[in-house]
Parts: sequence; structure tokens; C-alpha cells
Amino acid sequence: MDAYADLVFLGGRVVTVDAEFSVASALSVTGGLISAVGDRDDVAPLVGPGTRVVDLRGATLLPGINDSHLHGCAFGMATPPLSLDLGHPAVSSLADVAEAVREAAARVPDGRWITGHGWDTGYLDECALDPSRQPSRRDLDAVSPHHPVALYSFSGHATWVNSKALELMGIDRHTVAPPGGAVVVDEAGEPTGLLHEGAQALVQNALPALSWQERTDAIRSTLATLARLGVTSYTEPGLGPGGDGIMRGALGAETLDVYRRLLADGELTARVGVLLLPTGMASTAEEFARALTAHSDSGDADPRRLAIHGVKIFADGIVPNRTAWMHEPYVGGGCGSLCVGGETDAERVAEIEAMIRHAHAAGHQMGVHVTGDRAIDTVADAFAAAMAEQPRPDARHYVIHGDFLTAHSMKVLAEHGFGVNMNPTIKWTVADMEEAFVGPGRAAYAWPYRDAIDAGVRVASGSDAPVTHPDWRQGVATMVLRESKAAGRISGPEQRIGLAEAIRTYTIDAAWQDFADDWKGSLEPGKVADLCVLDGDLLTADPHDIPSMPVVLTVVDGQVVHDTLRG
Repeated sequence: MDAYADLVFLGGRVVTVDAEFSVASALSVTGGLISAVGDRDDVAPLVGPGTRVVDLRGATLLPGINDSHLHGCAFGMATPPLSLDLGHPAVSSLADVAEAVREAAARVPDGRWITGHGWDTGYLDECALDPSRQPSRRDLDAVSPHHPVALYSFSGHATWVNSKALELMGIDRHTVAPPGGAVVVDEAGEPTGLLHEGAQALVQNALPALSWQERTDAIRSTLATLARLGVTSYTEPGLGPGGDGIMRGALGAETLDVYRRLLADGELTARVGVLLLPTGMASTAEEFARALTAHSDSGDADPRRLAIHGVKIFADGIVPNRTAWMHEPYVGGGCGSLCVGGETDAERVAEIEAMIRHAHAAGHQMGVHVTGDRAIDTVADAFAAAMAEQPRPDARHYVIHGDFLTAHSMKVLAEHGFGVNMNPTIKWTVADMEEAFVGPGRAAYAWPYRDAIDAGVRVASGSDAPVTHPDWRQGVATMVLRESKAAGRISGPEQRIGLAEAIRTYTIDAAWQDFADDWKGSLEPGKVADLCVLDGDLLTADPHDIPSMPVVLTVVDGQVVHDTLRG
């Protein structure tokens, strides 16, 4: 035998995710590539003296999971011990948050910033009982009079600060928010301590930038978490000058350099695709074009491990902040707006169209953050217009989030070979809460997986970590069940999809987004050996049980990066 296999798997459910979604029972890995898929007889000749043979005992072998929208550095920074965990169930009330801040203040010297992540008014008792009750600086002042505090919401679109932080930032009743942002004030006109969208840059400008070591530690923490979850690839959606003011620069250009160093040092245990972020929220087309032109990239040493795929822009905000641009008003009024520069809707539409046209003409893939139905229609039409003006084969532009895709936008995306990147774990998290903003009908429709797939749109799934934990198992269960986290209620049953379709969004269709479906995303001979082993039979499991099925082995490029089968 010329080449014995390095790894051989026997006796399992080998879910290939090929065109037929065929299921085998054995697979072999040789030199980082899948060398055979079939049954025991197909792989037995490849077993040599140095081959590790894994008896799956009925466990499920999947392609490595590809989380197609995950802020790797930001997720690490939002995770203890680098930040306070303020998500549910770690905290359940404003009082819990205050107690966590009090404990942190007792541990660190006066004057040092305290940061936390994950608060969600839908899971804070006082806010849930009275939707008009919002987090305030007064909730934090008594427990942190000598420490500035910045607490990021689960969505990343709002920051809650105390009075000490407002003082350091120079924010008072006379402060004018940056375009596309809001400094929330009370009835007396005084800042409450809540900053929305672009106004969060005021916090970031006051915080010390992340050090190289902090960025490195954050990404290492993320890589370790992802290995335990079976995630072998992810898209880092937005690194560059536009991210310098987001989460202490976690999305800034220096973070890309940290990734490059980790790659050079052999520490990058997942494949990372990057969207560049030339400008942040509320930028103009002129600013975007100038920043994009100024960027030059020489390429990376191993483009299958670290690659820049395109650029990202922000078109609007999010529904819980009423900043997503909607066709119909929110409950209580208002339709939101696009978040780019411009005084009128028409001017802002023209700005978005110009940004997309410029990036498309420059040959970039475009990933556009857009959540409201009117904004999505605008972006989809802008994609199509740019393609008509300058035809490009296989541009693979996509809308990011796509909460309220319309029939029109789906038709446009499908016709031109564009995609959508959806977030099932966010759907699971906010399904109940969104009813207060858009009513039960629209809240149930949000993230219309069934309609998008039926329309022929290529759909990839991502966690948007740190917005939600990057647990694809919960994502799969949500796509199949459409049940909510808080109440367990079914939200939009007509948008359920099948298990095979759900798995595809985390594997082969996510690989398509990366221009990599010809070499990863399915278990076929010749493709890279990125593997995830799930204990138990995924194909017959009750969907409610999927989130608790353990990941017991993770392989990237033929190398084991997580293993609980040994020891």
C-alpha cells in the first residue's frame, strides 16, 4: 500500500452532505484529505500500523461546522474572564447586573473601566414586567461611583454606561449624537446612560484600545471554544478601519494582523474568512470609496486557512432598537431608516447604491448588514443594479441577517446568484421579545428560512457571536422546530425546514459563501478533512435533544483539535 490512512472511522452515521445527502458508515483521512467514503470494505485496505481507527459506535460524523458569521476577537473579549457575563441565565434582573458590577468594582483599582456583555431587556425582570423601564446609569452609579462602566447589549447595537463613564466621555444634555446614532435622554433631557447604534463610538473613543496581547488572548479563547463545538471554519465579518471604534477596536485592522501572526505560529485551529470593514456605521459613499481605495492586501500565506473574501457595510440597524428600516411602522410608530449618511430616505438610498456599486466594480464580494424589509429590498435591488451595470461571474454578494426578507428581495437574490446569511440562534433568542416591536405576525415571520430556500436563495447560518453563543446544535434545532428560548412557543411554524436543509446551511452552503464549496463543506474524497463527530445518531434524534448531544471529536485539515474519545 502506497499510503496508509492517518485516520479511519468505522461503524457510524457518516453524513456526507453531498448532492444526494447520502449517508455512509466509514471514512478515511490521508494527508489532511478525505481519501475514501463508504463502508468498512472501502476503508479497510487503508488501515496501516500507524492508522488511528475510531469505532464510532453509531455516532454521527459530519463535515466540520462552518459558522458563517462570527466575530472571533469580539466573542473572546465578551467572554469571562475578559468581560462580565451579563447574558441569560447568568443574570435575570437589573439588580443582578448591578451586583455583578459591584463585585467587579471591588476587584479592580478605582478609575479602571469595567466592561460586560450580553444584557437583554427581554430577560431582565424589571424590563420584562414594564417595557418602558429601560436600563439606566442610575442602576449602576451606586455600585460603581469610582469606575467607568460600559455594558454591551447582546445585539451589539446598544451600550449601557454609568455616570462616571458619561463624565469621562463628556456626554451631557447638550451632546449631539453622531449621525445614525442616539444618546437616549429622559423626560428632563438628561442622558439616561443608553447609547444606540453609531453613538456607541463615543464609548469606544474613551476606552483604551485593546492591546496586541488582549486581542491574541481573545482569539485563542474563541478558537478553543469553537474546537469544543466542532466548528472548523468561520467568517470574521468586518475587520478594518471601520471597526477601530467597535468594542475597543476588536474589529479593527490590527486584529487581522493578530490572525496572521497566529497563522504563522501554527495556532490558527480553524479556517477564517474575513470581510473587510473600510468604514463603520453612518458613513457616506465618498468616505467608503476613499477607504476602500486606500486598502491594499497582498494576500495571505495560506488562503485555505486565512483569506479575505470581500467587504462589509452597514445598511440599517436592528428591530429591538427600532432602527431597522421597515415598510410598515413599528408598534408605537416609526419605520426606522438606513444608517448611512444623508438627510432624506432618497439620499440615503443613493448612498447605499453608490457604496455597493463601487465595491462591486472593484471586484469585491459584498456582505451587507441589513435587517428591515424595506432596507433589504433596497440592498437586493442595489446588488442587481450593480451587476447589470458591470456584469461579474459568481460575485456571491449576500445580505447579512436578512430578518425580514420579502418575496421581492428573495426573487432578486435568487435570480442573480446572491445569498443570505441568517441567524437561527438569534431567532431562538428574540422570538418572543420582537412581538412588542413588530407585532406577532411579523415577529413569527422573522428569518424566513423556508421561503428563502424555496425561492432558490443560497442560505448560510451563523451565530453572530458574541450576540449569541456559537452553538450550531441549537441553531439546527431552531430551524427545525422554530421554538423560542424564553417561552418555548412556536414562532412561525410555516418557516420550519428539514434537518438535512438545516445541516446544509452550516456546511456546504456556508462553504459556498466562502467560495470554497469545491474543497470543503461536505465529506467527499479529495476534500479537506474538516470533521465533527457528534455522540449519538443525529438523523433520528428528537430535535429537542440535539442541543445537548456532545461533540466528542473535531478535526481540522486532518489534525485533531478536540478529542474526548481518548482519556
